[in-house]
Amino acid sequence: MQGMARANGTCGELVQGKIEQLNFLVTCPVNIYSVVKVTLNTSGIIRVDKNLSKVRMAVERTLRFFDRPETGAEVSVSSSIPPGKGMASSTADIAAACAAVAAALGTFLTPPEIAAIALSIEPTDGIMFAGITMFDHVQGKVARVLGKAPELDIVIVDLGGSVDTVLFNANLELDKMNRLKEHRVISALEKLERGLISGDCRLLGEAATESAFANQHILYKPELEELYEISRQAGGIGVNVAHSGTVVGLLFDSGQNLAGKAMRLLAEKGFRNFFKTELTDGGVEVLRERAGETVWQKLDIYMEETYGRLQKSTG
Repeated sequence: MQGMARANGTCGELVQGKIEQLNFLVTCPVNIYSVVKVTLNTSGIIRVDKNLSKVRMAVERTLRFFDRPETGAEVSVSSSIPPGKGMASSTADIAAACAAVAAALGTFLTPPEIAAIALSIEPTDGIMFAGITMFDHVQGKVARVLGKAPELDIVIVDLGGSVDTVLFNANLELDKMNRLKEHRVISALEKLERGLISGDCRLLGEAATESAFANQHILYKPELEELYEISRQAGGIGVNVAHSGTVVGLLFDSGQNLAGKAMRLLAEKGFRNFFKTELTDGGVEVLRERAGETVWQKLDIYMEETYGRLQKSTG
């Protein structure tokens, strides 16, 4: 029994903070992925790279969820998401692993069920939900899809180093620092929601930029002002950041090759670690075979078809 699934990485978050004691982030999924393949067996042993302890926990907890704790598994992970950068590499690994185990068992997990398993392992992004999602990354109290992703190009700039998400969120001063920016986060979230509803990418860019600069007293990025200026010079709509990571995103309307202009400017200014991505809807995908071809199928469609098949098989 074998299953394969993939989940998006992110360019940090569009907005992140705390409002009235609710921790939340707004996802910024991009078209880079973690792909997990799970082959189940009767050995009772889970074999996975020793450096992927969170994937091991995700597989173990998913098997327990389905009351199959005695089942063994061979697990492989192929990811294009850099770790330790605030790009949801761990969340993508975990979400894809959960979905792959379920697929190998011939069934499925819903996005809230995947989120619950992920949160039992560490603070997590909300990329298991389709669309752009407001998600409580600490306790999972809120998971609200705000809308579909508009067509945006994002040039991701890595400023170097890494951040341990677990240690970052364990900082006892974090609550106080989040309260200091609460009014700016409220403003950014309101602009973001209006932008997604109206299709006004300029508002989305303003919201992301406001949240990025509001976070400077929590995780300072000395190059942020310069990167914002490069985005502006290239015709961009703003910047966003990994609020607990090392990357900055330069945001552009798609179709005008403004991202190419920005990358030329970045190179001229001495930046070296950057690459272009596209904003996309979040949501786990499962590899399915159709008419002799393998295709990536969005989880909601996979769930619907699998539920129908299971209903038929049980009469």
